[in-house]
Parts: sequence; structure tokens; C-alpha cells
Amino acid sequence: MFYTVRRSLLPLLLSAALLYADDDAPTAKPTFTISAPTTDETHRTIREGMDWLLSQQQSDGHWSNPGFPALTALPLWALVQGGCTDTQAIEKATQSILSNVHDDGSIWRKAPEGRRGGGLPNYNTAICMVALHSLNQPELAPVILKARDYMAKSQYLVTGESGYGGFGYQPGSDRPHIDLSNSHLAFEAMKLTEEIEDLRPDGEARTDLDWQAALTFIQNCQNNPAVNTNTWVNTAPEEIGGFVYKPDQSRAGTTLSETSALRLRSMPGMTYAGLLSYIYADVDPNDPRVKATIHWIRNNWNLDIASRDPEKAGTPEAQDGLYYLYNVMSKGMNACGVDILSPEQGTSFNWRTCLIGKLLDLRKTDPAGGIYWVNDSGRFFESDPVLVTAYSLLALEYALPKQ
Repeated sequence: MFYTVRRSLLPLLLSAALLYADDDAPTAKPTFTISAPTTDETHRTIREGMDWLLSQQQSDGHWSNPGFPALTALPLWALVQGGCTDTQAIEKATQSILSNVHDDGSIWRKAPEGRRGGGLPNYNTAICMVALHSLNQPELAPVILKARDYMAKSQYLVTGESGYGGFGYQPGSDRPHIDLSNSHLAFEAMKLTEEIEDLRPDGEARTDLDWQAALTFIQNCQNNPAVNTNTWVNTAPEEIGGFVYKPDQSRAGTTLSETSALRLRSMPGMTYAGLLSYIYADVDPNDPRVKATIHWIRNNWNLDIASRDPEKAGTPEAQDGLYYLYNVMSKGMNACGVDILSPEQGTSFNWRTCLIGKLLDLRKTDPAGGIYWVNDSGRFFESDPVLVTAYSLLALEYALPKQ
């Protein structure tokens, strides 16, 4: 489903800045695979991690904080993806999510007064609709279809604005905050649920995003002078191909050009989110935009930190959002079809083997012997072992080659 090209690609302004990416062809065949013992251990770890998640489910079906239904949807998604057969737990989680459905199709819970970002309706709805769709239950089609209607209406389409084509936390807010993190989740939700449109009642118009606008937003977040004319685009070789948080902001710091103009540094997590967004927008994996992204990834591969911000180097803050990184990394690399990465300095490696090995090393064991994960840096909710375990299980499930 990821690779069907149904829309013509945007014209490309090919430049010398992209030509070096030709050796990153996604069609290249992998030269080595994951060993059988590692595969077996990974499957066993996934089963044990799922058992731990099931042990953490609350009596009403939710996990973690009931104020965020996405924190129930992520474990549900990981369980379904991992082949969980506990139908009672899955049904309770499903009903918990459905209890947060609004008349407009959104799936979220009103936030306490004064909480920054409000109830995060876009974020929660996107993750919940994917989890519900993963259940493959036709009776949930009306809920998912209304969620698609809501998400399509939430796309930011104000012409001339930097966030054009993307998504923020809450549509209609006086603080739109359109960023690539929210946007890639919306793109994911709409792409992974698009087949549900076949179940839309006769006479109802099909719903989809404005994918051309989405492509505009994606390109405007990439450090890529071939497709992005924003003045902040960083043409340093170590930055080209990566992505920033939103078209005017990076959380990886800045540099100055030869003329002292401000340039934004590329971010690891957002680069994988950008890669995944291109694939969801039906950009061919051999497209120069994707290949430029892979070029950045192969030369900036790092499983030990989530931030390239120089001010965070060597501090615990460098691991802020580390498991978010693993999750989007696994999904992005799996979707684009590249297994082997060959950095300019160093030897080729299989990203699947590396990521799986890292996640196996990071396993923790609770007093009852259960397997789980948690980040020592608690930013972005990663002090929550349920969230981090769901991220980790999904990362492992996508990193394992399909049998």
C-alpha cells in the first residue's frame, strides 16, 4: 500500500547537491540478514513485552493516563501488530478508545484548564484511528471514516503560511503550531486507513488529504536546496537531506553561513518522520528527495542519542525522545525498502540488526520478571514505561523482516 503511485510527482529542481545520493538506491539488495538466534530472541522479547503490557492494563481498558487515548491506542497497536490473542484485553482497550469519540469524528479527551496544547485532538485522533483500523473489524468503519473526515478538515491550508499543508495539535486554535511531528502522524493515519473508504456508504464523497499541499509542507521541512527555497536551508554537506521540526524552527541548533545568515541543523527524529512522510505521500523510494534523506541518515546514524543540538551534547538531555526516535526510525526505514546503509566513513551495516540489538540491550526487568523499556530522560512522556514499551515493541515488530 505504501508504494502505489497515484499522483504525479512535483517537478524537481535537480542540482549538484543531490547527485551524490545516487549510491543510496533503495532498490539495492541487502547483502546480509538477521541471524536465526537474534530473530528467535526478538520474537521471544516481543511476546514477553506484550505480556508486560497486558499486565499494566487498567480495569476499564485504558493504559497510562486516561486523559490521552493515544496512550491506550499505542499499546493496542503494538499488541495487534505483535499477534496478541487476548481478545478480552483488546476489546476492553477498544471500548476505552471509543468512549472518547466526539460527534465530529475526533478521538480525544478535554484537557484540564490551562494545560498547554489542550487535549491534543489531532495527535490523539491520528494514533487512535490507526489502532482501531489495525483490528480489521468492519463494525468500526463508521468511527474510522468520521475520524478521516475530521483529520482531512484539520489540515492547515492557509495559503502563504509556513505551515501550509501540515498539521498542528488542534485545528482552529489561535496557536496552530504546525510541525512535522504532528503532521507525519496525520499523514500516517490517513495513508494506513485509506482502504476503509471502500466501506463508505453510497452517496457519500470519499475523504482524503490534499496530498500536494502535504508534499509542499514536507519539502519545506527538508534541508534540501533542490526543493526548498527558504532562507534557513543549510547547505553544509552534513546537513543536506535531513529535516527540521517545522519550516522555521529546528531543535538541533543553528549555524551561520559564510555571509552570517542563520541556518538550521537537521534533526534525527524529524528526518525519519520526513522519510516516512514522503513514502506516505506516494513519493517513489528512488526519488531524489528520498535518496537525499537516506544519504543524510547513512552518514548520521546514531542509536545512542536523539538530539544533535550541540548544547545537549554529553548531557542526559541528548536522549530526550530516544524511543520516539526508534519508533519512527523503524517504520521509516522499513517503508522505504532500504536494509543496508553504507556511510562515507565506515563500513556498511544492516539497520535492522543494529536497531534490534540496541533495543534488546535496553530491556529492563521488573520484580516479577516482566520485560519492559523506559527512558531515563522523561521528556515527551518517556518516563512512562507503558508508552516507551509500546514504542519499543512497534520498533521491533517493524524492524523484523517479514517471514
